[in-house]
Amino acid sequence: MEGRGFPINVVNPIRDRKKLGAVKAYLRGKNKRDYLLFMVGISSALRISDILNLKVKDVWTGKKPVEYIDLNEKKTGKYKRFPVTPNLSKAIKEYMAEYNGKPDDYLFVSRVGQNKPITRQYANLMLNNACDMVGITEPFGTHGMRKTWGYWAFKQGISLDYISIALNHRSIAETKRYLGLLQEDLDNIYLQVNL
Repeated sequence: MEGRGFPINVVNPIRDRKKLGAVKAYLRGKNKRDYLLFMVGISSALRISDILNLKVKDVWTGKKPVEYIDLNEKKTGKYKRFPVTPNLSKAIKEYMAEYNGKPDDYLFVSRVGQNKPITRQYANLMLNNACDMVGITEPFGTHGMRKTWGYWAFKQGISLDYISIALNHRSIAETKRYLGLLQEDLDNIYLQVNL
């Protein structure tokens, strides 16, 4: 269960650009670690288990952000590589300016315990609190970051073929259903028929 008690398949992407910016601004002002977690989530289409397993060396050379983040996905075992975008690079720099972790330390280290990442429960609570603070009432959670990436990739004209590959889905229909686009398509069909 994620996102204010809703199951994962009901968790939604953030579909409003202003509210997406508001979540970023809220987290950036509150906690650079949590802001970076959100930025990684909406910039990579990674699952939360892969985000929480990132180490400092995965994103930081010691002097600057890496050019690409490489990993094997925990759920699928598949290799994934994605470039660090300019916005993500900026978030990494801001966080690393105040976090002096060693290369093998977890990137999203918990303040409780010895070199352990934050929990997915904490990440989910933090994201829900941020959404509440900016007036997002739709269900959201850690998986919503991944859905947000896919939704905005689609809105920017990226082919569903490529989005499906990035999300490791078996079909375009699965991706459309996942992003809530299938329901939008069906709603439009009903409105067009309008008998």
